[in-house]
Amino acid sequence: MSLNSLSRRRWMQSAGASAVIAATGSMPRRTFAADPLPNVHEIGSRRELFVDEALIETRDDVDLVMHRPRDEGQVLAFDKPWEGGFSAYATVIRDGDRLRLYYRGLGVAGQDGNRAETTCYAESTDGIEWTKPNLGLFEVQGTRENNVVLADAAPVTHNFCPMLDTREGVPAEERFKALGGTVKSGLIAWVSADGTRWRKLREQPVIPSDQVAYPHFFDSQNLAFWSQAEQQYVCYFRVFQDKIRRIARAVSDDFVQWSAPVLMGYRHRGGEAPIEHLYTNQTHPYFRAPHLYVSIAARFMPGRQVLTDEQAQAIHVNPRYFKDTSDAILMTSRPGSDVYDRTFLSSFVRPGIGAHNWVSRTNYPALNVVQTGPTEMSMYLNQDYAQPTAHLRRYSMRLDGFASAQADYHGGELVTKPLAFSGSQLALNFATSAAGGIRVEIQDASGTPIPGFTLAESREQIGNEIQRVVSWKSGPDVSPLAGRPVRLRFVMKDADLYAFQFRDGFTR
Repeated sequence: MSLNSLSRRRWMQSAGASAVIAATGSMPRRTFAADPLPNVHEIGSRRELFVDEALIETRDDVDLVMHRPRDEGQVLAFDKPWEGGFSAYATVIRDGDRLRLYYRGLGVAGQDGNRAETTCYAESTDGIEWTKPNLGLFEVQGTRENNVVLADAAPVTHNFCPMLDTREGVPAEERFKALGGTVKSGLIAWVSADGTRWRKLREQPVIPSDQVAYPHFFDSQNLAFWSQAEQQYVCYFRVFQDKIRRIARAVSDDFVQWSAPVLMGYRHRGGEAPIEHLYTNQTHPYFRAPHLYVSIAARFMPGRQVLTDEQAQAIHVNPRYFKDTSDAILMTSRPGSDVYDRTFLSSFVRPGIGAHNWVSRTNYPALNVVQTGPTEMSMYLNQDYAQPTAHLRRYSMRLDGFASAQADYHGGELVTKPLAFSGSQLALNFATSAAGGIRVEIQDASGTPIPGFTLAESREQIGNEIQRVVSWKSGPDVSPLAGRPVRLRFVMKDADLYAFQFRDGFTR
């Protein structure tokens, strides 16, 4: 679902940064375990997405369906002499009305953490057209006319991963933070005021190697962010467990002292999920619902060779990098949890048509999903790894459109667990066919319909909107029910329900 350039430009001009990061409601400090009322989920005014079963009590002929992003084409070629086929580990950061992109520059394969690795930078106002500014900060391959923000800093430039620190009161000179390093160095912290000029936070690693009780670790993109939900910094990094690439999690109050890492587990709809090699995890708070951590991870299939020697030679891939395959998968997690929900085991982004998509370490997602239009968000993938055509590619989705609760033409219904909300209106992100629709009933905690909000009194919602206020015969006001344990019953036909949210101030 791509927007034309005129509507996108008008959105950028009229909305600015305030519309890019939508209001997400308040979140209590570090409340992960028991809710104040037994068996009642306190959602307040949070936006809730149908990416897992966390709030679902029953589903009758309604499926949770993953929606694959749409390929929007190449947006950035790694074609500079200091970039090349081994450019990798990209991070995209929304900073007001600007998008910042960071990635490793490397033209020739070498040992992890070698001196040839640099950190490169590009920027964009719309997420489609990207520029590489001549920053003049470092001399690389005989010139300062380059887009390099960090060089001569091995081994951190192997996997340098920045973040925009949104913690209240963060010093201006530490507005940006980053982690980088290998098993030999540990994870070293860097800070920056402007996102381009970086300095070490301290000489010693903030997560030393002797703090990690695994045989091998850090040899991939290791990320951190300030969690609004947890009110602390959270780091997800790569480890090996039983010779399989896994993910560990640690937390910190100050970005310097970190907890002992905990290995992340995986579940699939109530049971255990398969343990697969996940090369990068790309876990981040979803910008429209920061209590939901979205992970678009790189799934690595070692030894799963697709190309013949002749096909590999034809695309000029490095001969060491076509004996494996990889794709992108979707996982989610919640604040304080040491488990990922792999609600959908299938690939989120499949490799594309052509031999160049079926080589080792290609199709690796960049960190962070960002808004790129009034109804659109985008993710980015490294593609054509170890090839002369290496580049970054954009994929688009509707806002909140990772997955949906879906009913077909014959209809179905979904009932939530008991919820307690704040606000005066209920809004849906949904789509129906011309023949389809959604009706909403509000029940008490025992499942009894509440007068005034019964299914018979519900006005059918038909259409395709990011934000539609639900109404009943008496109108849309649900404030008399705020704070009370209630259930939502969605009766659907030929429809997708992506998200719902209680809050004030919505208009149709």
